[in-house]
Amino acid sequence: MHLILYSKPGCHLCEGLQEKLEQIQADSGSRCQFDLEIRDITTREDWFNIYQYEVPVLYKQSDANSPEELLPRPSPRISTKQLEKILIRYL
Repeated sequence: MHLILYSKPGCHLCEGLQEKLEQIQADSGSRCQFDLEIRDITTREDWFNIYQYEVPVLYKQSDANSPEELLPRPSPRISTKQLEKILIRYL
C-alpha cells in the first residue's frame, strides 16, 4: 500500500503526522505496512491551490494505476498506536 501525505514546510500538524507515520513504518512488528510519499504543496501550484488550508491531507493508493483515496483526517492528539489501528482498518 502507498500513502501520500500532502504537507508544507513549517506546518506543525504535518510534521507531527509525518513523524507518527514514519514511526509506524519503521516498526518491524507493525501489522500495517506501507510506503510513504511526502508531497510538498509549495512545489506545485495546483497542489497549493487545493490544499493550502487543508494540510495535512492523507491519501492511500493501492497501486500506481489506481486513483488516490482520501483517508479521514486524524486528530493531531492521536497516539501512534491509535493511528496505526485506524490505518489497519483503511489499508
